[in-house]
This record gives sequence, structure tokens and C-alpha cells, in this order.
Amino acid sequence: MVLKTFSVQEDVYNKFSKFCKENGVNMSKQVEMFMGSMVEEEPEAKRAYLEKLERIRQQKDIHIGSLGDLKKRYKME
Repeated sequence: MVLKTFSVQEDVYNKFSKFCKENGVNMSKQVEMFMGSMVEEEPEAKRAYLEKLERIRQQKDIHIGSLGDLKKRYKME
């Protein structure tokens, strides 16, 4: 077994942590099972995931402005 560090958005981590606690599942085991399924099992799920990921990558960026624009719009300054 190896110990690895991953960067995950805090809100996603918190939601997943809550899910694991509520359902009595081991978070590390869930991540391990996901990784295993991506490389070994469930080829249909893997293909669908990769196709969705590719569609997202090909989407054009949307300019939403700067942080200053946001603060000005919502009068945060």
C-alpha cells in the first residue's frame, strides 16, 4: 500500500466525507475502488466518463470578468 496526496476542491471533499460518514464507508477504499474501475473494470462507465470529459475539454471558455468586476457588480467593496 502507498500513501499519496491529491488536490481536491474543499467543498467536494466535505460532501464526500459527509456521504462516507453517513453511509459507514471508508473514504480511501471508495477512492481506490473508483481508480480500479477506471483502469480495470466497467469499460462502459469508463468510456462514458472519458467521452464526457472530452466534451467538457472542447467547450469554449466563457469570460465572466475579473474579481474587481464581480466586487463592483455586487457592491462588495
